[in-house]
Amino acid sequence: MSRRAIFRFRLYVAGEAPNSMAAIANLAVLCRVHLPDRYEIEIVDVFRDPKRALADSIFMTPTLVVLTPPPIRKIVGTLSRTQTVLLALGLPDIAA
Repeated sequence: MSRRAIFRFRLYVAGEAPNSMAAIANLAVLCRVHLPDRYEIEIVDVFRDPKRALADSIFMTPTLVVLTPPPIRKIVGTLSRTQTVLLALGLPDIAA
């Protein structure tokens, strides 16, 4: 994967639930620290757009969908384990 790849994320949350707010904050910090100028984040509230969540097979929140670079991946949870998330994103050299 190119070191300059742009990461496109879609984060599904459940309103202002504590786990959803934690996932938003954790993703923002992870991106600012490890992917500066290389990311886009879209937040989808399943309470406001339940049909979209169902269409995208989202049944738990928070769920992070990594749209690019391929392959598409889903990570469920608050994203508090930064090293694990970086590994799931295919960035083992940053996670080390």
